[in-house]
Amino acid sequence: MDRDEILMDAEERMEKAVNVLANALKGIRTGRANPGLVDSVRVEYYGSPTPLKQVANISVPEPQQILIRPFDTSILDAIAKAITSSELGMVPNNDGRVIRLNVPPLSTERRKQMASRIKDLAEESRVAIRNVRRDANKSADNAEKDKSMSEDDCKHTKDQVQELTKKYEAIVNDRAAGKEKEVMEN
Repeated sequence: MDRDEILMDAEERMEKAVNVLANALKGIRTGRANPGLVDSVRVEYYGSPTPLKQVANISVPEPQQILIRPFDTSILDAIAKAITSSELGMVPNNDGRVIRLNVPPLSTERRKQMASRIKDLAEESRVAIRNVRRDANKSADNAEKDKSMSEDDCKHTKDQVQELTKKYEAIVNDRAAGKEKEVMEN
């Protein structure tokens, strides 16, 4: 691998780690209704687990309520069952046409648990980014050993990989801090 390939691969993989964190943070409750809260819910539909957003229209008519309108009303019970068995901690209200989820306010203890979970997710992302750095540095060392890269190029590549690492760790820290602040607000 040459220097550009190593850097492109490292940047793509670090970007993926940040995107995984962003998707995980969407599913964390903040006390306000958000369609992202039900993104992880999978509904048993024709024998296979299907993401809720593929079988229903999800909207937020009020700040504390999520409205789920399935495209096929025959799966209302399956949606209610999937929500009940998920980790959301919300009780679905089924009126025969739609399901309403009332988002309860978070207790202080629950907010602290959520903040702790956010820190764990952020640390997982930072570890993934550092693993990418390790792999990129190893690729640079191997390229130097194979004589396809000079010693100076190897050092320069490692410096650029370290800059990418710092950049993406800062993004992770900013996103985690923003979500943690959002969760801790009353």
